Order: sequence, then structure tokens, then C-alpha cells
Amino acid sequence: MRSPAPQSPAARLEATGAILKELVGFPTVSADSNLELIAYCTAALDALGARTEMTLDPSGQKANLFATIGPDIDGGVVLSGHTDVVPVDGQDWSDDPFALWTDVDGRLYGRGTCDMKGFIACALATAPRFAAADLKRPVHFAFTFDEEVGCLGAKVLLEALRTSGRRPAVCLIGEPTEMRIIEGHKGCHEYTTRFTGLPGHGSDPDAGVNAVEYAVRYVGRLLALREALAERAPAWSPFTPPWSTLQVGRIEGGIAHNVIAEHCAVDWEFRPVTPEDTHFLKAELDRYVKEDLLPAMRRVHPDAAIETQVIGEVDGLVPMTDSEAVRLATQLTGGNATGVVSFGTEAGLYQALDISTVVCGPGSIEQAHKADEYVAPDQLAQCLAMLDRLADRLSGEPGTP
Repeated sequence: MRSPAPQSPAARLEATGAILKELVGFPTVSADSNLELIAYCTAALDALGARTEMTLDPSGQKANLFATIGPDIDGGVVLSGHTDVVPVDGQDWSDDPFALWTDVDGRLYGRGTCDMKGFIACALATAPRFAAADLKRPVHFAFTFDEEVGCLGAKVLLEALRTSGRRPAVCLIGEPTEMRIIEGHKGCHEYTTRFTGLPGHGSDPDAGVNAVEYAVRYVGRLLALREALAERAPAWSPFTPPWSTLQVGRIEGGIAHNVIAEHCAVDWEFRPVTPEDTHFLKAELDRYVKEDLLPAMRRVHPDAAIETQVIGEVDGLVPMTDSEAVRLATQLTGGNATGVVSFGTEAGLYQALDISTVVCGPGSIEQAHKADEYVAPDQLAQCLAMLDRLADRLSGEPGTP
């Protein structure tokens, strides 16, 4: 099939902005459904003749989309983006975060503009070109739910991909890197540790088991282990900071000043550089809970408990000496350097399936998760140019890129 007449760069950018406006208008905070956004993306790709498949979470209120344009063979390229966004609660936005707006410099504002609906908009804007081209290798669109809370959707999508027997060769994760080629990042492990004590009157603290106080002791141990992790930084680590990091995001417990707290929960995260650090941290925490905290709690209340829930454990992206994804991204962007970042993505999950993976997308991580999040138009233009070149390469001889 002949490719359609090319649009001017300005027209392409305008079309991409229109798609981004639609995407931002879907308030896909991780706690809520993304079904309307997935339906929008599915309709757009169905209209082009793409082969589309959805996978759902157990509630049926969240979905992944995996769509393919081109021949039904192995060796294709995945364009991957997550559809969920972080909350806006408590942030001081200049305008509606779920209605796209621009400033005098043309920057596009709204929740998810850079993280990472800007990339999804670019992929959808380029889909007609992929559909019109004579692709020798397929292009896949992988749009997932709940990346921000543990890459939950990607795990479902990739398990379905694994069992299907299809084998893409390369994955481009469009997280905001300012179109730099990122070949490695730390893992991201998220946990909630819950404490159950014995309530009572605040006038007699020793008669109860204060869940908040034991949670504070646990947090103190976490902070001590954070210092120990800094001392374990491997000499070869390319990350900033070079060690595995740990931070506490939220503590919630108790009901009143004068009531011994029965319940408390601590949300915390760990970003490992090495598997050895993961083993070290878990062993130290397990020992501290079993040998120190629980015995003290159960001397007063035998049913006292400390339980840690794994919200998500996602391995990092390991830089590879021979990476097809890096070679392809270099050819598509013209970049001749790669880097690493400390923030996490779904890339490690693709790499675990032996899909060569790189992170490269429009926007800056400095804008992500903040009020007045934005993406600059030149970033979208660079992404569109990268995807245009991908269409050209996939239309070449089998075996490329």
C-alpha cells in the first residue's frame, strides 16, 4: 500500500495535540478506571485495520491494549506507554489538570502530558502512516494500566504475550527522557507494612500495644538501613545516586490523641541497584521484626501482628553490551550516546522476556508528577520524527532494523 501524502510538520504536530487533548481529558488516575481511554485508543487503531486485544484486571475496570499493524510474524517493534497518571490532590494547578491548555511558548499543560500521554499521542498520530506502509516487520502498540502503582498492567499484558508465543524483537518505552536514549535504570519495589496492636486509654500506655509507636521504630530501622545501603554502593554503578535508595512515602494510623493506636500502615519504596541489596534489605528487616518488634508487641498482646504487602516489585533495566534496541534508537534519533536514570519504568519486564528494550520519549521527568505538568512542542516533534523513521525502517527488508 502506498504511503499517504506526508503532512507538514506543523500539521502533524497539530494533529498530535488534538489527540493529546482527548487523552488528557480522560482522568485516568491509577485509583480509577482507564476503560474510556482504552476504548478511544482501540477505536482509533481498529479504524486502521489493526489487530487489537485487551487484557483486564480482576475487577474488569482497568484494561491493557495490545495492537498490531503489519505482518503476523515475530521480530516486530513494540511502542509501549502506560495510560495511568498520578493524582492531582493537594497540588496547586493553574487550570484544570484534565483539560489541555497551552501558554505563550506553546507548551501543552495537563496531567499526563509528559508522563506519558504525549508519547501515546505521538504513536497514535503516526499509526495511519504505519497502516499505509508496506511493513516487512510489525509494529505493536502496548498501552497499560497501573504503571504508577507497581507496573501491574504490564505484568498482565506481558504474561498474555508470553503465552501467545509471539516474540517482538525490540521495545521502545516512551517515558519522558527528553528524547535521550536510556539503556538502564534501577528497579522499583513498593511495599505497605501494616501494624496491628491493642487499643486502650492513652492514660495507661503500657496496657496496650501502640501500633503507631512500633511503626515509628520500624521506620527508624528503615532509615538506618538506608545509610547502610549507601555504603554498599558498587564501584561500577552508573546511577545517581550510585547506591540503592529507600524512602518512606506515607504513615497513617491512630484515631485520636488519647487513644492507644490499634492500627498503623507505612508505605515505603526501595530502588535497588543489585539483587544482593534486595536480599540484604529483606533479611535485615525480617530479623528485626521477628527478633525485636514482634516479641515486644506479643508480650502484651499475643495477637499483635506486622505484615508487609508487596505492592509491586519490578526489576530494573540492565544495560546490555549488545543491544538491538539501543542500535535502533540511535539510528532513529541520530543520538550517539546513551545514559541511565534512577526512576523506574516497565522496561525490565520486557527485558525479562528477552525483548531488547530502551527508554526514549518526549518530555522531561522534571515535569512529571508535579502541578502544571507540561510537554514542549519540540519534544513531540522529535518523537514524531523518530516514529516516522521507524515506519521507513519497518518498510525495508526483513531483518531490519
